Amino acid sequence: MGQLEDMAMFVRIVEAGSITKAAEQLNIAKSAVSRRLKELETRLGSQLISRTTRQSNLTQAGEQYYQQVSNILSEVDALNEQTSGAPTRIEGTLKMTAPLSFGLMHLNEVIDEYANQHPNLNFELDFSDRHVDLIEEGYELAIRIRELQDSSYQAKRLALIRYALCASPEYLEKMGTPETLEELQEHEFLQYALSKTSNLELTDAQGKKHNHTINAKIKATNGEFLVDLAVKGHGIVFIPTFIAYKRLAKGELVPILEQYQLPTLHAYAVYPKNRFLSQRCRYLIDFIAERFGDDPYWDEF
Repeated sequence: MGQLEDMAMFVRIVEAGSITKAAEQLNIAKSAVSRRLKELETRLGSQLISRTTRQSNLTQAGEQYYQQVSNILSEVDALNEQTSGAPTRIEGTLKMTAPLSFGLMHLNEVIDEYANQHPNLNFELDFSDRHVDLIEEGYELAIRIRELQDSSYQAKRLALIRYALCASPEYLEKMGTPETLEELQEHEFLQYALSKTSNLELTDAQGKKHNHTINAKIKATNGEFLVDLAVKGHGIVFIPTFIAYKRLAKGELVPILEQYQLPTLHAYAVYPKNRFLSQRCRYLIDFIAERFGDDPYWDEF
């Protein structure tokens, strides 16, 4: 193996968090990774990773080597792409994660079209609502719908995520349509259980913010499930429009308290800060951003 390959292997060990996980991501034997790391340290005359039976930690020399090697590998990748003579040839494997409902409802057509445009490209897609550590689990790209706080990632905005406060016509006919926040207190709520708060913030026409505490009748970790229950008349749901838009368009759900402005979020493409972003990722990010944007098709209802 050449020096660049050993550098790349060392970076993978650091970012994966262990030799074992790096070996799994590289699909090679753990013993081979350990041997190559030892050979690299011998060649450099310095220990890069302090290893015990329970954990591995970067030494001071290893930390410095990692930072410089990461920059070198990024520059090499960029140089290879710039001089390859085939800048539009997208290949390799794109490993990506996205929220379950968003992935199933809105990425099918995107991936279909992108795969047809780039037949040499393979995909590994994880659609789930769990928090994925991109570096540790070896993902190139994630779509996240939340306020971003992790400074170890870079992000590009893909779409504006609006919310609807809605219920079925049958539920509103039975329980009455709330016209004020006070009347909202008398109603049943369905709540997305992964939400960190039970507080709903609404902004009136004068810009004043009002808070309503949601006392949920039913909590669930899947938005489509909650939308189905709302259609069946089990209560009011506060839900992203990208999940509820078809039911809203059909009139199976009806927005309420439309005189108030609801909170918004953004969907972001997220990727590790210090890692070179491949063409396959850059092109897909631009492709999705152009497709969705701040006026996504699901808000046309």
